[in-house]
Amino acid sequence: MSGRGRGGGRRGSGEAGELRADLETLYAVHRAHTGAITFESLDVLFGRPVELDVKSIEDKLVHARRGGYCYEQNSLLAAALERIGFEVSGRGARNRTRGDALTPVTHAVLVVTVDGQPWLCDAGFGYQGPREPVPLGRPGAEVRQEAWTYRVREEADGVLVLCFLRGGTWRDLYAFSPQRYHPVDYLLLNHYSSTHPRSAFIGRVIVQHPGDDLRRTLVGRELVRLHPDGREERDTVAPEALLGVIDREFGLRLPERDAVELVRMYLAGD
Repeated sequence: MSGRGRGGGRRGSGEAGELRADLETLYAVHRAHTGAITFESLDVLFGRPVELDVKSIEDKLVHARRGGYCYEQNSLLAAALERIGFEVSGRGARNRTRGDALTPVTHAVLVVTVDGQPWLCDAGFGYQGPREPVPLGRPGAEVRQEAWTYRVREEADGVLVLCFLRGGTWRDLYAFSPQRYHPVDYLLLNHYSSTHPRSAFIGRVIVQHPGDDLRRTLVGRELVRLHPDGREERDTVAPEALLGVIDREFGLRLPERDAVELVRMYLAGD
C-alpha cells in the first residue's frame, strides 16, 4: 500500500469544515507535522530543561519555530490528534540503529487506532523516521512513502520492529512492545535523555529532517545527506558556516542569543 496514495486525496472533514478522525486526516496531520518541524535537541546541548507540558511545547515548536526531539514532537502530535478526536496511546521503543548492543527504552512513539486498526505515528525519530503513519495490523507489508520504504515485522512476545529500506538493505530502526506509556513515563525518559552523561544527546549538535527525496542529518561537525539509493554525501561543517547550514538545510533560525551560544559551544569543541 502506498502511503502517498492514502494521504493524497481529499482531507477528512465534516459538514462544517471540522476535521474528522479518519485515515485521510491522520495522514494529512502527520505529513504536515513532519514536513514543518525540524528534529533537534539543542536545548539539551545548552543545558536547559526540556519541558513536556503541551503549552511549553507549543510555545517552542509552533510559536518560536524551533524544533524538538521525540518527547516534544510526539507529545505535540498526540495533543493535536486527540483534539481532533483520534484514539491515541503512547509506546516506548528501543533504538536499534546502533548495532547489536541492547539499548534502554528511550524513544517515544504513538499508536493511533482508526476504524479498529492500529497505526504507528512517529514525528520524532529524526531523518530516518517515517513521514506518514505506518500500519501495524499487517506485519511484513511494505509501505512506500515517496522515495522511501518501511515495513513492520513482529518478534516474540508481541514486539514490533519498524524497519527502513536503505540502499537495498532492510535496517531495524527501533522495537516496541504492546505496553502502554503515559506522560509520566516520558518525564522519566526525558530526564535520562536530557541529563545522563551516556545519553546520545549530551554534548553535541543534533539537527535532522526526513525529506521526501533527501534525508539530512547534522551530528557534531558532520552533515550527511542521504539519498533513496543509499548514497551519502558527507561534509564537515566549520563553525563559521554552522548557522547558515542549519538555516539552509533544516529551515532552523535561532534567536540571536541562542545562535551566539551555539557557535561558542561549537568553537569550544576544537
